[in-house]
Amino acid sequence: MDGQEMYRLAEKLFPINRSLTGDGVRETLKIISEHLPQLRIHEVASGTQVFDWEVPKEWNVRDAFIADEQGNLIVSFKKCNLHLVCYSTPVDRVVSLEELKKYVYVQPDQPDLIPYVTSYYRERFGFCMSKNQLDSLQPGNYRMFIDSELKAGSLTYADLVIPGETGEEVFFSSYVCHPSMANNELSGPCVLVGLAKWLMSLASRRYTYRLVLIPETIGSITYLSRNLAELKKNMVAGFNVTCVGTDGVYSYIASRYGNNLADRVLTNVLSFHAPDYRS
Repeated sequence: MDGQEMYRLAEKLFPINRSLTGDGVRETLKIISEHLPQLRIHEVASGTQVFDWEVPKEWNVRDAFIADEQGNLIVSFKKCNLHLVCYSTPVDRVVSLEELKKYVYVQPDQPDLIPYVTSYYRERFGFCMSKNQLDSLQPGNYRMFIDSELKAGSLTYADLVIPGETGEEVFFSSYVCHPSMANNELSGPCVLVGLAKWLMSLASRRYTYRLVLIPETIGSITYLSRNLAELKKNMVAGFNVTCVGTDGVYSYIASRYGNNLADRVLTNVLSFHAPDYRS
């Protein structure tokens, strides 16, 4: 899988509305499985205890918008899914501009950008827009509309184990829980797809490789709760791959003590191929 194929995959995945749970994650993993047919997709029911956490309700959204008195759309989820706070509850209400501002999030230090806001563990609703757009709104009434659903469903994740000559495992993970974000989302999964294809093309492999695509935090906790004993027994190095899609310098975050096999391999490779890396 070359770089252009990764870009085409990212283009296909970019518009999908992903979150911790829901049909967007399933659609994303289904598309990835077209490239990796061996990928195993798992569902874990809402309410399942995972260590001292609990798998949350499943969230899906069909539409959301803010409209002015003439019915003109100020922001539309269908145009840009970042306009909606992730895990927003349903609403259909007409409010004044002053009340509307209570439910709108902006990024004051970057007034042209739409911020990314979530409310996974507190049931509420909200919208996001650029500060410049919010400042441009005229006094009047505005309709807030969100057609969403929080239900007892499941959390979806996927993994792929590529066997080697030994049972010692090298672990890679990345996230599938952000909506339209290219670097802080799709760069990681797309690189892992390319990595998996390359590993499977090798005539022989010393290590077994485990690749995991999960929602951030709760997905990691869920995966560990189901696979901890096996990982503790077999894993010799682990990497989380994220934010690898820019043309800036490479960066890496060390393990807790900074001296395990993953640290040693990565710092050795980076010192030759990207000596200006940040850690």
